[in-house]
Amino acid sequence: MNIIDELEWRGAINQQTDEAGLRELISEKEIGVYCGIDPTGSMHIGHLIPFMVLRRFQLAGHKPVILIGGATGSIGDPSGKSEERVLQTAEQVQANVEKLTEQMEKLFDAGKDEKSIRLVNNLEWTGELTLLDFLRNVGKSFNVNTMLSKDIVASRLETGISFTEFTYQILQSIDFLHLYRNEDVQLQVGGADQWGNITAGLEFIRKQESAEAKAFGLTIPLLLKADGTKFGKTAGGAIWLDAEKTTPYEFYQFWLNQDDRDVVRYLKYFTFLSQDDITALAEQVETEPHKRAAQKTLAREMTLFVHGEEALADAEKITAALFSGEVKDLTAKQIEEGFKNMPTFEAPKEERNIVEWLVDVVGIEPSRRQAREDIKNGAISINGEKETDVEAIIKPENSFEERFILVRKGKKKYFLVKLVESGTER
Repeated sequence: MNIIDELEWRGAINQQTDEAGLRELISEKEIGVYCGIDPTGSMHIGHLIPFMVLRRFQLAGHKPVILIGGATGSIGDPSGKSEERVLQTAEQVQANVEKLTEQMEKLFDAGKDEKSIRLVNNLEWTGELTLLDFLRNVGKSFNVNTMLSKDIVASRLETGISFTEFTYQILQSIDFLHLYRNEDVQLQVGGADQWGNITAGLEFIRKQESAEAKAFGLTIPLLLKADGTKFGKTAGGAIWLDAEKTTPYEFYQFWLNQDDRDVVRYLKYFTFLSQDDITALAEQVETEPHKRAAQKTLAREMTLFVHGEEALADAEKITAALFSGEVKDLTAKQIEEGFKNMPTFEAPKEERNIVEWLVDVVGIEPSRRQAREDIKNGAISINGEKETDVEAIIKPENSFEERFILVRKGKKKYFLVKLVESGTER
């Protein structure tokens, strides 16, 4: 399938500057295609969308470039913002560049060899640009009236926009021209809010090179959930690609819990499954929605892509254990990850009668009478084992690696107890 046809089937195209011209160029040669990202912080799943498009171009035989904005990130993109960004320090920008580079290398094998996705930093060429060169050789190619008409600027005129952010589209245009000249890049891909920046770059290339310069722009749609809310946001905040911010288990669960109305779109957007495979899963959503085959496939594909095989295996093991209640074979690390958002208590590493421990130490039970009643009725499980003896002793050595004790009350109510050294304040 032609790459443009595939992107259209996947619903991944919002606007193109010249569809016919791009199709013709792609049929003639392998092209360079780039997408940029500013190092304003860690990546979340919303950032992935344009880079998945870049990866599809790579699989189709083209030459992708990921641009990390060491220069533009120090300025701030006004796109999608109603007010000025707070400028980061040079040290913050550099730290974010390093973090982002590490994530891109892991996700896309970027910079691994000559055939892999290339990584570039626009500070390499923008950092050497003097103010006079900027004004004489670049600024003369930009008409202020045209710049004011761009949505990214026009939307800010009432509330105000600084000269710094006003010039952002010029800096991004410099990037496109540099990559066009030096990396044979002829296509820029970006989010829907980048249309103004992309078209500014195309205009700049044609003024600097020629009116017939073969350069193109393509934007992807803003991804919304079926209920109209923004994709990638949950009650707990953004879903991050960094395992320290969003654990692989939480990441897996996010995809597993997608609405039937959304899951097929996400399979098209985010996975590299074939059209036949996705069509088959779409049919299962219609005929056997209770099996959630599409959601399970999406969760597996995405967790494997972002976090790897070991993290996927952990996430699936935790999920199965939570569903069945068979948690005793989990590791302390898996317990910490899977029960991160459960009610959590602390208890000293010392032996204690179960009734006293549940009431006086951790406070899971409101009274000793209630604790005895729940234990005798089989409503209390400790570390996956039902406990019916009111004389049982809670021992640190019977915990998960002397770090955690997991209490289940009833069928679904879990409590995580962290063990601390005796005398440690709770």
